[in-house]
Amino acid sequence: MSKHIEKHIRAIQDFPKRGILFRDITPLLRRKDGLRRVVSALRRSLRGIRVDQVVGIESRGFIFGAPLAVSYGAGFVPIRKPGKLPHKTLTERHSLEYGHSTLEIHRDALKKGERVLVVDDLLATGGTAAAAVKLVRRLGARVVAVVVLIELGALSGRSKLRGIPVHSVIRY
Repeated sequence: MSKHIEKHIRAIQDFPKRGILFRDITPLLRRKDGLRRVVSALRRSLRGIRVDQVVGIESRGFIFGAPLAVSYGAGFVPIRKPGKLPHKTLTERHSLEYGHSTLEIHRDALKKGERVLVVDDLLATGGTAAAAVKLVRRLGARVVAVVVLIELGALSGRSKLRGIPVHSVIRY
């Protein structure tokens, strides 16, 4: 199934800046069966993992995280860019493949000991996922896995997530 998914991902050179090869999932998502296939593939990669909450990283992590939460019968918690959440937040700054950014989560979003699945579309250098993991842990919850549609293996993002199972459907 990953080959069927992969053939609908478009590569765009020099986006969002020169030297970056962007993996565009919008052609995949516009297909009638695209989202269903991705969510099924992500869920299959997570066999045997119990989840209380699914954390989706803005913005494409929301696309996959919400249906995964439904499939688990779990809650969905957004991790967002600064200024997007209306209540009291925790903040974590991190490095990206092409700069720096900050993520936020509501201070009351997770309970101590909850089993959390972190979801995003892509794992590159691992900075964004590592920041999300730090936020989850600061709230006392436990990250049981990180799952992404695409992993850019050459950028070694997994190295920033030591001790956490990382699952990806497609690896470049």
